[in-house]
Amino acid sequence: MANVELTTMCMIMDRERSRVVVQDRAKSWKGISFPGGHVEEGESIVEATIREVKEETGLEVSNLQPCGIIHWFNDQTCDRYIVFNFKTDTWSGELLSATEEGKVFWVNVEELYNLNLAEGFGKRLPMFLEDKYIEEFGTWNDKGTRKTTFY
Repeated sequence: MANVELTTMCMIMDRERSRVVVQDRAKSWKGISFPGGHVEEGESIVEATIREVKEETGLEVSNLQPCGIIHWFNDQTCDRYIVFNFKTDTWSGELLSATEEGKVFWVNVEELYNLNLAEGFGKRLPMFLEDKYIEEFGTWNDKGTRKTTFY
């Protein structure tokens, strides 16, 4: 039976200062990306996003706006890995400096592409910043073959 793994990611923007919250991931998918994580059993996708952001940044977010999905399909096992992407400029609280997932900090939007981004994250930024895409679809298998298309 094929497995489906659901995850989330959220861009938190401070429009007044033209900056976003990033996380320098230390565990999996190492490098700079936006906060997010796995959807737990019985949890809605929005609830998971709010919970993961709180756990990883200390910030309470609301007014989440969908900005696309990332959909990976294993063409041998039929497993799927799906990331629901959101963005918001509505947040409160104090930003943590780090969690077990890695360091968390604000960065100017213009500096994002110059950072040590997690693999493939740079190609996904237009989904968050420009509303350019609604889906990234990719395939993989045990040979590591990956092909991606943006829609």
